[in-house]
Amino acid sequence: MTSIKNIIQSEVNPFDLIDLKPGNFWGEKQDSSDSIDSIHQEVIGEVEGVLDLVIRDNRSRSLLLLGDSGSGKSYLLGRLKRILNSKAFFAYIGPWADSDYIWRHVLRSTVDSLIQVPEGQQESQLMLWLKSLSAFTKDNSISQLLQSDRLKFIQHLKKTYNRAGIYNPDFFFGVLHDLTNPELQQIACEWLRGDDLSEESMELLKVRSCIDSEDAAKNILANFGRISTQTQPIVLCFDNLDNIPRLSPDYQDFQSLFNVNTTIHNSYLKNFLVIISVITNTLRRNLDSIPPADRDRIDKTIKLKKINLEQVEALWAYRLKPLHKKAVVQPTSAIFPFDRQFLEESFLGGKTLPRNALTVARNQYHKYKLSLINSTIPAQDEGSKNVKFRIKTPGQTKPPIVITTTRGAINEDTIAAEFQLLWQKEYRKIQEKISKITFLSAPDLIGMLKEALEALQINGIEPKLISGKYAGYSLSYEQSRNRERVGIVWTEDSNMVSFYNVMNASNKAINKQLSDKLYLIRSGNVGNGKLKGYQLYQQIFTGSKNIHIKPNLASVHLLATYHSLVNSALAHELVIAGNTIKLPQLQSLIRESQLLDKCTLLQELGIVDKEIIEPDFEPVKKLLLNLVKTQSVMGTPTLITHSIAEFPDVSENDVISQIQALCKERKVKILDPKAKLEDQLVCLIA
Repeated sequence: MTSIKNIIQSEVNPFDLIDLKPGNFWGEKQDSSDSIDSIHQEVIGEVEGVLDLVIRDNRSRSLLLLGDSGSGKSYLLGRLKRILNSKAFFAYIGPWADSDYIWRHVLRSTVDSLIQVPEGQQESQLMLWLKSLSAFTKDNSISQLLQSDRLKFIQHLKKTYNRAGIYNPDFFFGVLHDLTNPELQQIACEWLRGDDLSEESMELLKVRSCIDSEDAAKNILANFGRISTQTQPIVLCFDNLDNIPRLSPDYQDFQSLFNVNTTIHNSYLKNFLVIISVITNTLRRNLDSIPPADRDRIDKTIKLKKINLEQVEALWAYRLKPLHKKAVVQPTSAIFPFDRQFLEESFLGGKTLPRNALTVARNQYHKYKLSLINSTIPAQDEGSKNVKFRIKTPGQTKPPIVITTTRGAINEDTIAAEFQLLWQKEYRKIQEKISKITFLSAPDLIGMLKEALEALQINGIEPKLISGKYAGYSLSYEQSRNRERVGIVWTEDSNMVSFYNVMNASNKAINKQLSDKLYLIRSGNVGNGKLKGYQLYQQIFTGSKNIHIKPNLASVHLLATYHSLVNSALAHELVIAGNTIKLPQLQSLIRESQLLDKCTLLQELGIVDKEIIEPDFEPVKKLLLNLVKTQSVMGTPTLITHSIAEFPDVSENDVISQIQALCKERKVKILDPKAKLEDQLVCLIA
């Protein structure tokens, strides 16, 4: 019979499976059953009330959502999207790399969200928005005529919105028509999000220019608002804002964000609901940098409250329910292995933050699991940080196996192991999200590279090596070996006029001796001999020590994964092994783990050594060891399930062979090797 205690020993701690760090709600699928409805329910009601006002009169409004770190702000935004997506379109807008590009960042993030498919729908938000316009809702014969004839479609929408002040109506409405053409839909979306398209793509869309300025980006966003008065509002959710640029060592650039919000109101951009989610203390520190006139443009401030004991109990019960279901005899308490007394003693004030509730449960569950293995703690270890459980299996002649955990502090080994598990999980999400390098803007790419250089302790990093319109595409740093100044320019713009301008700015920087060596990072083509941009490129990179690197997508995935964790660390939302990890500790973890050493871009820059190719099953073996390190003891079937989920190409026998390899290396031990596979437990050897 499978008892609940046996299940606890063999399974992963259910509170380790929770991703406590914030993220884009379009990449974090929320199950409707994956929440406790009573938590922050009153806030959802308040937001819906304001959204209903926008629906009623089309006047844009703004909300400030405040809460302590760990109060559930990002999760709440996901709930709002899930609950209210039927009456509004939702856009997630994270931190931006350069405030000179903030409107372009907002537009890109908005379009990236609009191309997502809402739960229960077959088409994206963008197509649902488009098909609610009059060109699609008129009498069927008229609708078909308008859709089939591009010119008539443009003329109809120009007539419909002649008083709305649509920016570049011929181009904008023409691109909207191209969204209905499967052959043009992709590049139409790229134009709307502000990609600098090639001349060939622009010709296909019949446009003369791309959205390459702040003013153009603001006006295209305004077009969405002006047209959406016929459809549904667009909710702009600004979140995870602790990694935005700084005005000074003391202040972050919230002024630019609040200026965007003020512009939405002052320019009468219609049908937007702006939600700015920020940590209470972060806003308090930066309040003086925000002009009073901009602060006054916030219509309502909502503060998240702590949750009560009943809500904590419901949260724990929800996480424990899958384990309880596996037991033949159900526990008497829905929160077993906890009880009400432990709950009340843990939160004497009767309230706590959601993240704190989950962290307390995680730590207590781990202690209980170890107590099941062996409840005897040697007396000589009572004052020690480490707690050792000695297990001697029947017939054993060698010294007993020692499982080491911690008392009062988390073992550094456990943090390192859980960090690598978290990294792998985040890397998979990034792989799914970013299908090509041009998904990210040049300022975002150069910002991610800068964060990696800082983590790897590169000296003298300075932004904006080149000057002018494309300054945000560049940086420089000091090479430690010979103290040379190294410049980097990263551009993926397809447009050859833009490429020429970047090369021209780079050439000026070289002539001014702003760097001793220049790297161009670009995966796309560089044109042909007839083009001025190509001629300048040849002049700069032929017969000199300047180098052109063609990055691969895997390198960008690695940089983006680290960037995501940096965002979480700066927001005090990165929790590993029950510890809140701050940026310096994250930087230390990334260096010690050498995970960025896999980045071929950093290898080609000479920042990290070229990685030695691992044996085929080494990643599987590392995963198994990290899982056992974080859990101390796990069932063999659970290890197999997690390994195959992570590496779908490996078989059950492959995983078993890697467990056996770890046993031979005396890193883990199968406690009962003669038991059936489904009953085996694997423990960590100290």
